[in-house]
Amino acid sequence: MPPSRPPLSAVLIARDAAASIGECLASVTFCDEILVVDSGSRDATLEIALTHGARVIHQDWLGYGPQKQFAVEQAAYDWVLCVDADERVTPELRASILAALAAPAGHAYRFARCNRFMGRYLRHGEGYPDWSLRLFDRRHARWSDDAVHEKVIADDPVGTLAGDLLHDSAETLESYLAKQDRYITLAAQAALATGKRASLARQLLSPFVRFIKFYFLRLGFLDGWPGLVHILIGCRNSYGKYAKMRAGGNA
Repeated sequence: MPPSRPPLSAVLIARDAAASIGECLASVTFCDEILVVDSGSRDATLEIALTHGARVIHQDWLGYGPQKQFAVEQAAYDWVLCVDADERVTPELRASILAALAAPAGHAYRFARCNRFMGRYLRHGEGYPDWSLRLFDRRHARWSDDAVHEKVIADDPVGTLAGDLLHDSAETLESYLAKQDRYITLAAQAALATGKRASLARQLLSPFVRFIKFYFLRLGFLDGWPGLVHILIGCRNSYGKYAKMRAGGNA
């Protein structure tokens, strides 16, 4: 560990991620520890993690936010870099992370996540920059308790780093839609649990507003067909969330 910066733990949660976790782990070898919290993989995830020198812990699934917070709490060091098994740290982002740790200007940092969808990295619309707060001192920030759409809550202002976190999901469009349906249900149930309600007007107007924002104002049309499909799915999700809220979260 270089004496000029605090030690850093790379923290991942995983389950049946053998197809992607190897490249992810290879991209975080600059960290002083790699910790993988597995929730019951039945493929080669654990073997691949151990091959890359990771420390592996089992934890039954708690929900996205609680599972990630559990992983952060098990890390050896206070500074953590949280990545998903299908993400990769680019060389530019690695350099930015190391520079930020060498002279910290805060306790939490975000950076752009670049999403690969239908074979193309999206650079506009809803898919980019997709700001993600993933580097933080756990004494000053933590993951929310949300079961879906979890986020890091920081005590202090958040800094921004140069470089992209590449999201290389290899899932099919069919599996992507199925996952989005699960997220919609969880998001609707979570909103209802906090006392939120949805009107018919919001259900009908939210997809339209979302499309205008991301396809035109955020230049999503520049990402071609994949960009259009990605935004239309987002509009579908918005409509579906409010429809399920109006149905009591069970539709």
